[in-house]
Amino acid sequence: MIDQQVSLRGGAARLPVRPRTGRFLVLAAVFVCAACGLVYELELVALASYLIGDSVTQASVVLSVMVFAMGIGSLLAKRLRCHAAVGFGLIEAALALIGGSSALVLYASFAWLGESRHALVGFSLAIGVLIGAEIPLLMTLIQRVDRQDAGGAVADLFAADYVGALVGGLAFPFLLLPMLGQLTGALFTGAVNAAAGGALVLWVFRRDLTPRSRRLLVLANLSVIAVLATATFLVDDFERAARQAVYGDQVRVAVQTGVQEVVLTGTDRESLGLYLDGRLRVSARDEHRYHEALVHPAMNGPRARVLVLGGGDGLAAREVLRYRDVRSVTVVEIDPAVTRLARTDPALSGLNGHVYRDPRLTAVGADAFTWLRADRHRYDVVISDLPDPGVTASTKLYSAEFYGLVAEALAPVGGWWCTRARRRPGPGPSGPWRPRYGPEASRPARTASRAAPPVSPRAPTGSAEAGAVAGARRTGASSWRGRGPWGSRGWAPGRPCRARWGSRSCATGPARRSGCGCRGRCRPR
Repeated sequence: MIDQQVSLRGGAARLPVRPRTGRFLVLAAVFVCAACGLVYELELVALASYLIGDSVTQASVVLSVMVFAMGIGSLLAKRLRCHAAVGFGLIEAALALIGGSSALVLYASFAWLGESRHALVGFSLAIGVLIGAEIPLLMTLIQRVDRQDAGGAVADLFAADYVGALVGGLAFPFLLLPMLGQLTGALFTGAVNAAAGGALVLWVFRRDLTPRSRRLLVLANLSVIAVLATATFLVDDFERAARQAVYGDQVRVAVQTGVQEVVLTGTDRESLGLYLDGRLRVSARDEHRYHEALVHPAMNGPRARVLVLGGGDGLAAREVLRYRDVRSVTVVEIDPAVTRLARTDPALSGLNGHVYRDPRLTAVGADAFTWLRADRHRYDVVISDLPDPGVTASTKLYSAEFYGLVAEALAPVGGWWCTRARRRPGPGPSGPWRPRYGPEASRPARTASRAAPPVSPRAPTGSAEAGAVAGARRTGASSWRGRGPWGSRGWAPGRPCRARWGSRSCATGPARRSGCGCRGRCRPR
């Protein structure tokens, strides 16, 4: 409850500014603090999604813990209302220090301890408590500035708070992240937060402070700003050390694009590693297992026009261009930095066979979903080499709508699409790879996975779950036949075979490398 007598005691006589000016300055501080608070919140969600993955879960944890903590902070702030000015100044200094350094500490715990979940919950709780304590104290301060009824004061405070949250929410993805990055952006936000809170209390409410309180606030805010400025100066060295702790000491390229962080490790094409947002995407040691299994099953049939969605590293296109009768390959990659590295980096371009020099290949920098909606061409083969659906931005690429767009892009006769799949729990490591059924596996995906022959390569490095292939053949397509990526014999429709998956012999002929795989619908050629 708000004690309305606070606004009637003392009035505005002791303030160094006019009531209207003081009210404006308090609301401006509310605006800045709200913007900074939302930036801390978004920064925790973004960094947790990058470090831990599963952005939906991380956002739920951060938001729920923070909102709960804000309620606790509001209750605790009741004890500070008698010293609202100094209490607000100290709270803002603590919030600036904790919120500004949260990204550094979270990244450090991930790099050197290998675990950041506990730090994430701790920062969400601490930041939420401090943000929740702001409003009761600001309510007391604004009534101290200008005599106003409680309802009008609450309306003004929440209006400034919500507008500030809007500005902070838009500034984070469009200004702070692309211009400063996550670590420097959080440090800069903390410095602004400390400056705004300290300036309001030390100027507008300086007559309410004792000399000891004034010295304490000056020392606290200057110390916080100095710590954040020092951390900003050393952030490049910190990032370099953290990357070496995460990726090893052979980091050659580390760049934060407008889409993701791209890291290349290894000294040559034999030791190359490509990481996107901290996740191993390509390992030169065994990437062929994944890309051969992804591409070659779909290439047994009409293949003059091929569309590769994702795959800016050029490795899927390398397998496609092994076929001389392929006339055109279109690669749609959302991050131009990946295709630029695939062209110019000696190790990566050597690994992909310099495919971007092939005149048959055309690279398009666009989001696959948006591009498919606008494209009107038809392709014999569509290959999806896309990020894992556990990342929120990629879930639309595993939706019923996306598969519908892929179906429209396929040629009426002979069209295939192949996409990433996830290991379904089964007995032993040699079981078949199939798409995991869940929210991201819609009806077209389930239908396609049942229609396609399963492929069971050994999981490539960095693909603990993803790395298999699912395919769907449109009506009128030619039969599954020809030589596969391991030199195995193809299969054509015919009399049933009694062999089951994983067997070493077939009732009607020799077995494939890991079993017949005909599932009772084929015979050997």
